[in-house]
Amino acid sequence: MVSSISELVEKCSSILKGEWDKVFSSEGFLETEYKLSKDITDTINRSINSKTKSYRYVLPTQVVAKLANPMLDARCLQTGRGGVGAFDARSVAHKVIVPFDKDNENVLGGSPEPYVNNPLRCPELSLKYRNQQKDKVGWDDLCLIVETIEEEGNEKYTQAIFRQVLQEIYKRLIQTEVTYSVPKRISADQLLAMIDEFIKVGSGGDRVLSVSTALLETVGEVFNIFSKVRRFNINAADSTSGLVADIECCDSDGEIVIAVEVKDKQLSFTQIQDKLPMIRSRSVSEILFLAQKGVVAENGSKIEDLIKKEFASGQNIYILRLTELLPTIFVFLGEVGRRKFMINVGEVLDKYGSRLRDRREWADLLKSY
Repeated sequence: MVSSISELVEKCSSILKGEWDKVFSSEGFLETEYKLSKDITDTINRSINSKTKSYRYVLPTQVVAKLANPMLDARCLQTGRGGVGAFDARSVAHKVIVPFDKDNENVLGGSPEPYVNNPLRCPELSLKYRNQQKDKVGWDDLCLIVETIEEEGNEKYTQAIFRQVLQEIYKRLIQTEVTYSVPKRISADQLLAMIDEFIKVGSGGDRVLSVSTALLETVGEVFNIFSKVRRFNINAADSTSGLVADIECCDSDGEIVIAVEVKDKQLSFTQIQDKLPMIRSRSVSEILFLAQKGVVAENGSKIEDLIKKEFASGQNIYILRLTELLPTIFVFLGEVGRRKFMINVGEVLDKYGSRLRDRREWADLLKSY
């Protein structure tokens, strides 16, 4: 049990971090022992996305405080209200939720002191203060949630509410644009180290594909080798996307200059063989396999024989690891080109809907250089 505001703040921060890490790692979904009704989840959704900015901070503040100390009254906004369970909600909001908001792209609105604003200048969340509110429906929503928490008097119910609150914040966050603070200059070696760090984390191939796409876009722009780079979602089949490979690099007439297949796992003979019919059907003679983990060892000689055979019939097949390709290109891109590449990585991650975790980690890497 917490006995001071400093202890309350510390415990709230710990609970928030632990629960948010779980929500984040599960990409916005957590099972709870207590099943919430659709009316309650809809009300939480409206509150987190309220048109009244201050209201967005209320449920995270009030509910985490209730979890930290079940003896507190989730309806209380000010210590001056008095009575059982009164506490300083403003301090929890300012010292716990505001920093959390700042660390997460100001997902709730970026208010530095949400509980100082007029809508929350009342002793408690209660319908008797409804007439003071411009957004009366939004106030009703907040009152409903905290009232049910007090009526239930069940810590598992409170936790279920809090997890739903965080899941709604996560949904809001993935729609929020991540800020990529690209350094003004970076050396080829530094950039290579950054990419190594980024792609070593498993992502179902999306990070390697995103970096490859951004690289080809940059090469096309800087060296005028191709006019357009097309790529589809990592989870879509080429046959449904209309693409002959993961990435198509095209000239100004829309003709494919080179098709690029990106593999985050070892490349097999069968994968190459299966890709060739579609490549031939579009009269594409150049195909590059970016196989970051190399080729399946026992397929090596068969792959070499296939490359020689296809060359004789007009198909040029190249196999490289992405990290084998990068060092030389980074040198020739120069400082301006390397910076453009870093910008392009962020744009590709956003454009093709990469996971929030991947976008955030790219943003964090950029800040570290």
